[in-house]
Amino acid sequence: MHRPAQRVGRAPRLTRILVCAAAVPAMFVAAGCSSDSGSDSASGSGSGDAKPSTGTSSAASPDATANAVKEAAYATLPNPCSVLSKKTLGELVPKGLKSAKAGQSNDAKNRGNCSWNSLDNKGVKGSQFRWLNVSLLRFDSDAARGEGNQLAQTYYEKQVKDAQTVTGAKGSGSAPVSGAGDASTAVHYDLKKKEGTFKQQTVVTRVENVVITLDYNGAGLAGDKAPGADDLTKAAGNAAREVVAAVAGANQDGSRPGGTPDRSGAPSKSASPSASASKSAKPSTSPSPSKPASKSASPSKSAAAKS
Repeated sequence: MHRPAQRVGRAPRLTRILVCAAAVPAMFVAAGCSSDSGSDSASGSGSGDAKPSTGTSSAASPDATANAVKEAAYATLPNPCSVLSKKTLGELVPKGLKSAKAGQSNDAKNRGNCSWNSLDNKGVKGSQFRWLNVSLLRFDSDAARGEGNQLAQTYYEKQVKDAQTVTGAKGSGSAPVSGAGDASTAVHYDLKKKEGTFKQQTVVTRVENVVITLDYNGAGLAGDKAPGADDLTKAAGNAAREVVAAVAGANQDGSRPGGTPDRSGAPSKSASPSASASKSAKPSTSPSPSKPASKSASPSKSAAAKS
């Protein structure tokens, strides 16, 4: 009876030992699974980091291409005092061929202007007054600001609007000018001053990345007959076409993409995307656009000085 009592007393202890022994491998197994899971997670994280990096690198090239802009068609400007022939000047400013006065510019490649004036009889016994000003402004292509043609178009539209909203203008009107660059508008109006009524013609023209603003006005002073507005508008339009040809001629040495330009004054073929789409963009060197030197008030001041 004594031994069975001992076996009964030992059984619970043996059971506890077996349970603990069984528990030990389970702990190691759990620890091993936990360790493997962490290893897989770490390696997965590393491979995940590598993949986004590769994708970012490949996306950089399309972004750079998207930011590229087409090179400006015209690289320089002609001398503004040489854009019109003697014949044309003789028709627009009689007796004023030698009166050319160049405006001040420290960047002749991108901007310039020249003016002429004519006054018959020195302002006595009836006189015909004429005043002409040609302003040129060139725009470079810039990755941040856009293509030269687009910048020029924006400035062209602003110049036309300014001419159409001159304070004190009477009988104003506007019309497109055919055969002059890529876009051209003639604005005409009358402006009364103490010296007389001045008939103003402003022709704004864009050819590629260059904007031409031609101001031309006339008046009959000291009782002389006022010039006809239609005649002045026609003369200004012809002069604008001649200036367009001069701009093209100044770039016919090959600096203009697409080769030697057409001097007819019609829109050039290089305006199409295929002509210069492969050219790389140059940083803009042109200054910020400013209003041309010619203003409607200027002619009257000149007339007063002369009369």
